[in-house]
This record gives sequence, C-alpha cells and structure tokens, in this order.
Amino acid sequence: MVTGGLLADPLRPEPEPGDLAVRDGRIAAVGAPGTLTGAERLDATGLLVAPGLIDLHTHVYAPGTYLGVRADAIGVDQGVTTVVDAGSCGSDAWDDFTENVVGPAATRVLNWLNISRHGLVHGRHELSRGPDDIDEAATEKVLRAHPGRARGIKVRMSASVLGDSGLAPLKAAKRVAARAGVPVMVHVGNEPPHLGDVLDLLGEGDVVTHAFHGKPGGLFGSEPQARAAVERGVRLDVGHGSASLSFATAERALAAGFTPHTISTDLHHRNIEGPVHSLVTTLTKFLALGLTPQQVIRCATLHAAQVLRMEDELGTLRPGSAADLTLLRHTDEATTLTDADGATRTAAGRLRAVAVIRAGDPRTLPVP
Repeated sequence: MVTGGLLADPLRPEPEPGDLAVRDGRIAAVGAPGTLTGAERLDATGLLVAPGLIDLHTHVYAPGTYLGVRADAIGVDQGVTTVVDAGSCGSDAWDDFTENVVGPAATRVLNWLNISRHGLVHGRHELSRGPDDIDEAATEKVLRAHPGRARGIKVRMSASVLGDSGLAPLKAAKRVAARAGVPVMVHVGNEPPHLGDVLDLLGEGDVVTHAFHGKPGGLFGSEPQARAAVERGVRLDVGHGSASLSFATAERALAAGFTPHTISTDLHHRNIEGPVHSLVTTLTKFLALGLTPQQVIRCATLHAAQVLRMEDELGTLRPGSAADLTLLRHTDEATTLTDADGATRTAAGRLRAVAVIRAGDPRTLPVP
C-alpha cells in the first residue's frame, strides 16, 4: 500500500489525493484516501506518487562502449525505473548487451538498436564506412526475436558521424523499421544532412532526439518541415546530453508551440557529473522554462511509454499495469540550473526523487 500521497496520474490534469495498492509486482487498485487495505504501508505524505519515470535516451552499455554507465546508476538509484539505451549496441553486440547490461540490472533496460551493426562499440563514427556498417537483415532479426527489449531503431544523422553516407542510413533504418513494425529514433545535430530533409523521411511514431539543441540549423532552420512533421505524429524528444539542450532554443520553441513530447537525458559517463546529472534534474530544467510538474511528469511517463508502445504496461497508474512507481518531492527551493551551452536559468521549485518501487519492490533513495 502506498498511502497519503498525491497521485500524479498522467491522464489527469493535476495530481489528486489517493492511495494505491500493489500485489505481485502489479498495481492492484487505486482508490480515494483511506479506502484501500493492505498489510504493509509506505507513507507518501507530502509526495507525488508518479508512474515509474522512463528515460527514453541513455547510454548504459558499460563497459562495452566508451560512453557507458551502469544502468542502475542512472536508473533506480536516481528514481528512474526504466532506461532505454539509445544505440550503444547494434546487431553484432546484442547478445553481450543482453547478458551483461540487461541481465544484472534492477532497472528495466530497453533498447533502441543502432542501425549500425557495430553500434558505438568501436567509437563515434559508426556510420562512416557506408554500406559496410549496416546489416539490415541482422538488425531485423534482432528486432523480431526480442520485441520485449528491442523497441525500435536508432540512427545518428549528423555530420560528425556520417562521413559521406548522407541520408542512406536513415533510409535503411526506415526500411527495417517498416518491416519490423517499430519506430525510429533519429539523433540530429550539426548539419549536413539538412534537418528538413531528415524530417521529411519520418512518420507517425518516429522520434527526433536532441530537438532543442542550440547548434546552427535546428528547428528554426527547418520550421515548415518541423511543423508538418509534428502534425503527422513525429515526436520531439529533449535528449539533453553534453551539447544538445539550449535554454534559449527551448524557450523559443515553447513560445512557437513546439512542446517536447518526451524529456530524456542522453546520460553517459561524460555528462553525469554535469551538465545533465539525472532525469529528475532535467525535468526540473523544464520547470524553470515554465512547464508544470504534471506536464514534465507526463513527458517522462505516459508519453515515453506511448513512444515505446507500452502504455498499457508502463507510464500509468492503471490497475493491472506494472508496479513501477517514482515518489517525488516538489519543493519550493530556488535552484539555478545549467544547460548544455553553459547558460543558466533559475527554477522557483524543483523535483527530487525520494523513493522508487520497481516491480513492486520499494527502494528508499539517499537524501541528495
């Protein structure tokens, strides 16, 4: 039983008082305060009881890649119950990733499988050798054999990665995704290719990560294509990272009606000490930009689960869904926050993760 808290059901406009019962790793019931019974109680007085937070863009293939961090270090240890690795591994390393990352983790670990067969195992230029880097058949085989873990395809479409490959890797990713029935997550950054040309290839359910970076081009270098993409169901994801969240870009985007569908971190070992720190810190940055606690929670729960096509299992407080919960304290302490470009903003309040319940198992987090 989780009692005394405010249930931050992402389907509702605001958190509401309520109790929640957990049984056998599932949410068994949700009711008004004092209406449920249970032998064990977790007192959530003063806390927001949210569905388990989902970080849609992380790098947890450690030590298999140069960026990897332990899944639990940025997962349950930070109040996040599900992390999705975004392209650290491709088809060549799938078995090793499953055995050495997914298996040992208390955090649920899902995957965007890199269209490059190598993923990031050999460094940052996984698509620089053209067709030799891509094995469409092997990628499709993994997606079909492991649908519970491999939720889609990741492709990085920026000049620093592609060499002379141009749009070909994205076109390959879209072909495989269409056959396997999964979405594509596209990393965008320094052009070429032009963002508008990338967006024109994307469809409903696909994700643009790093959508709010401050590099040349970006959303406002391709605004007509960006609006058309959002209208046909392409999702904009934050993917904070070391160089991909600009407060100035995000403020301009919010004013123009480009609201992030999902808020993720792109956490890896080079940015966990800053500027990213954690998913909860990244959510707080969007409080500083004017979103409400319920809006940012929705971006890291229901919306992320919808991208993964797992909204019946994750990102919800619906009875029968997984008992993955994050207990958050919303304080009124003023907090100065830094973006990936070194700019600062001050939030009037912040979120802190106090505890998690992962598959029905409660964990209290240390006070930061």
